[in-house]
Amino acid sequence: MNFTVGFKPLLGDAHSMDNLEKQLICPICLEMFSKPVVILPCQHNLCRKCANDVFQASNPLWQSRGSTAVSSGGRFRCPSCRHEVVLDRHGVYGLQRNLLVENIIDIYKQESSRPLHSKAEQHLMCEEHEDEKINIYCLTCEVPTCSLCKVFGAHKDCEVAPLPTIYKRQKVSWGDGECSGQGQPPSALGCKPSRGVQLPGLSTGLCIWQSELSDGIAMLVAGNDRVQAVITQMEEVCQTIEDNSRRQKQLLNQRFETLCAVLEERKGELLQALAREQEEKLQHVRGLIRQYGDHLEASSKLVESAIQSMEEPQMALYLQQAKELINKVGTMSKVELAGRPEPGYESMEQFSVSVEHVAEMLGT
Repeated sequence: MNFTVGFKPLLGDAHSMDNLEKQLICPICLEMFSKPVVILPCQHNLCRKCANDVFQASNPLWQSRGSTAVSSGGRFRCPSCRHEVVLDRHGVYGLQRNLLVENIIDIYKQESSRPLHSKAEQHLMCEEHEDEKINIYCLTCEVPTCSLCKVFGAHKDCEVAPLPTIYKRQKVSWGDGECSGQGQPPSALGCKPSRGVQLPGLSTGLCIWQSELSDGIAMLVAGNDRVQAVITQMEEVCQTIEDNSRRQKQLLNQRFETLCAVLEERKGELLQALAREQEEKLQHVRGLIRQYGDHLEASSKLVESAIQSMEEPQMALYLQQAKELINKVGTMSKVELAGRPEPGYESMEQFSVSVEHVAEMLGT
């Protein structure tokens, strides 16, 4: 048995109508748009009368329509978005009418005058008899049908019962838990029609459906409980992940701050030791330079004196000075200077630090 759902044409339910009405309210008069409706360049709509009132208030010197004086137009701001609207000499009468909104208002008013139909007024219609409602239940075929199908159609030889009776019986039996078995006659299961209604040909199909639906709902509820438990566990896992991550971040920050402090301290110690070593070596080498310089200067002066003595023309004076110069030259040649810095003395490699193993360790 085929049947379809028949609905009376509606614009929408009460909630949809209320939402539509909110979209048809003028932001100036706060009432439904009154014709004509004009659309502004910013795509907002106003009653032309309201638009003219706003325009007149913003341009008090503008001549109204029908005046013999020539006006040069004016401007005002959209009350919805504050966009500036510039008008020509025609004023608001030069704005384009929004015929779509006007048509929607007409349809809304027509539909608002009609009573909204509840779901109770929506009936299953018989597909074979389009004007007939589904109002009986075929006990033989176990399908809903219409009265004409019983009188003239495919169910004329079948046993039927009123559809509301079957519906109430099904709901009551399910709610009271009367049908608890499958494959047994209704009398064996205690499925007795309520209010004394006798359905001698009622098959076991309804009871079977009830049991299947009940089992299915129980399975869905149990499944939902399991899914909810899994969701709760996963939410707890997420919370644990966040807590562990936050704690580990704190530990990492503390440890790297400690490591940085140790490295900074060691760096300072090495830099100080390097500075001391540099100063000591520089003082030693510069002392040697002064010592060698003094010896060089004394030796140069002795050489100069010896040359002058050799050029002395007076023999007595020469002989007197020669012996003294010979002694001085001998003494000067025997002077032992401090040793020079050893090779590699200038190196500072002892302060080098190898960090490759640290970088390798941190990189793993």
